[in-house]
Amino acid sequence: MDLQFQADMLNVVAPLAGERIVEIGPGTGALTQHLIASGATIDAIEIDRDLAAKLNDRFGHCANFRLHTFDVLRFDLTTLAPLPTQFRIIGNLPYNISTPLLLQLIADAAHISDICVMVQKEVALRLAAAPGSRLYGRLSVIAQAQCKVALAFDVPPKAFAPPPRVDSTVLTLRPRSALLTPTALTKLQQVVALAFSQRRKMLRHTLGRVMPISLTNSLGISLTQRAEEISVTQYMDLAERCEI
Repeated sequence: MDLQFQADMLNVVAPLAGERIVEIGPGTGALTQHLIASGATIDAIEIDRDLAAKLNDRFGHCANFRLHTFDVLRFDLTTLAPLPTQFRIIGNLPYNISTPLLLQLIADAAHISDICVMVQKEVALRLAAAPGSRLYGRLSVIAQAQCKVALAFDVPPKAFAPPPRVDSTVLTLRPRSALLTPTALTKLQQVVALAFSQRRKMLRHTLGRVMPISLTNSLGISLTQRAEEISVTQYMDLAERCEI
């Protein structure tokens, strides 16, 4: 991780004393050292035991640092502090789990003030994609229903040693003031998964059985449209009113 990437990431995050920050995948601690120096309280989650041992040797003496050697996909944020504590999420997400992890964080948005992470560039573009784009899909709708998504900066492979074979992007997700209830989010996920199960087919083939014509007319949706043509707001309205 080169110095320019560290500086750019810290400029976006701008950590402050007293904040609760969860760092996912701290690795060797290149960012961790700066987060600790800010005076924020850092909970680092690292699954690799060898890296965790080195992190503990390096930062274990710091009063504002705690290390959790754990699988982040099985980690419960609410165990870190009494609620309603709001956490900031920072990290370089492993490419192989970035999508399920982001969906998990989005589901926990009520406990999160913001998310600033690096992911594979294509995943970042999918998160921020607008209706009509070939990248607009299930992840786009779920993320944008719960959060304001913004692309921060791209990271070339040469920023890392060894360099990965893909470009990366740092982005931010800021939970909206009005979040979906867990039940509403689950229903939205079901509707969107069904709609995009055959993204090139018209909605009559994917959502026809749960979306009567009377409902589509009131929402300004046509059964001849395709999944990628429906806006996030329309999907939210549809999930609220359809039978599934």
